[in-house]
Formats: sequence, structure tokens, C-alpha cells
Amino acid sequence: MSLQAKLDAFKADFEAGKPPYNVPYSVIETMHRATAELKASGLANTAKKAGDIAPEFSLKDPDGNLVSSKELLAKGPLIISFYRGVWCPYCNMELQALQETLPAFNQAGASLVAISPQTPVNSRKSVRQNKLDFPILSDPHNDVANAFGLRFAMPDYLIELYKNLKNDLPNFNGDDSWTLPMPARYVIAQDGRIVYSEINPDYTQRPDPQELLPALQAIGAANA
Repeated sequence: MSLQAKLDAFKADFEAGKPPYNVPYSVIETMHRATAELKASGLANTAKKAGDIAPEFSLKDPDGNLVSSKELLAKGPLIISFYRGVWCPYCNMELQALQETLPAFNQAGASLVAISPQTPVNSRKSVRQNKLDFPILSDPHNDVANAFGLRFAMPDYLIELYKNLKNDLPNFNGDDSWTLPMPARYVIAQDGRIVYSEINPDYTQRPDPQELLPALQAIGAANA
């Protein structure tokens, strides 16, 4: 089953209010409103995309080690997934799909990292729960996400909904700004050029990790 098929199946159960979710439709309506408004904002159209030079960054992994994009690119291509947090089931399913495809990424000589605003403690939890062999890097205040053009401020009504659902982002992120990154995937060549980008304001829509492989193959062919 493809990643999107798994996401669609989860979404159908969640929005139908099936156990264990039991979510009232008013919650679903609020989430749909927020997604529609983010789409209409045009933010995804101004984010970094294929052909642009990727911003450099240095972020800490769950063990507190500094990870530099420059050092990773010195070894080979770099894959980045911007990850909302351990609380997001859609994001966790994407991480699991990326883990399944990791051997193919490694075979192409690529490194893979996820970038999240959450604290290292929560990143460790994400790595453990999703059985990952790649790091989730902590991006305080979504500063790197902002450099890629992905950071957005949550509207007040969505903040109120999250609070009612006990989804305490300030606690998860160690930051009370109530900002998130739009989920996004990038493949970056060793010269820093973005060769693949996928940004979607709808967090329930994610590309299958296999879709990143042609970009890696093209990098390999160009370097041959």
C-alpha cells in the first residue's frame, strides 16, 4: 500500500469519528478551514523550490550533536523532510515510509534528515516510536523552516482547538509562538541546488518516498 493510501485510510476513519478517535465534526470543520486558508495564502508558492539554492543550516540531533547541512552535502546528496511533530499521525506515517525507503536512499549515496520544531526529547521519542535510523533535527522557533519559506503562524481559532484537544505545542516545541512548518520534502544536490521539492499546505497529502529516487538517480547520472 502506498503512503498516500495509508494516509487516506487513516483520514477516513478519523473524520468518520471512529474509535478511538471519536472526534466531533466541528473539529474536522475547523481543521478543514485552516487548511483551506493556508492554501489560499499562497505561502507554498513562495517557498524554496527546485532550482533554488537551499539555505545552509546547523541543527542539533536528539543526542545534542550538531548536524551541518554543509558537512552532509560534502558526503553526497541530502534529503530533507520537514516534520510537524510527534503528535501528528500523518507525519509519523511519513517517517515510517521514509525509513522503509532508507536503504534505497543510502544506496544512492544520500543522507536523510527530518527537521522539526519539537524539542530533542520529543525527537528522541519520535525516533524510538517510529524505529528510525535517521535523525530528527530540532529547529527552534522554526527558523530553518522559515529560511525555506515554510513557517506559518497558526490562526487563533486553530490554537484554541489545539488547546481544547490538549495538543500543547508550546510544551512540545519549547516555544510559545504557535508556529508550524508546512510539510515539505527536498532533495538537494551537493552544490546546494534543490533538485526536487514538494510542499503541500494540506498536511494529509504526502508523496511516496519512492518519488524522490528519480531525482537522486539524475544527480548520480550527472556526476558519472
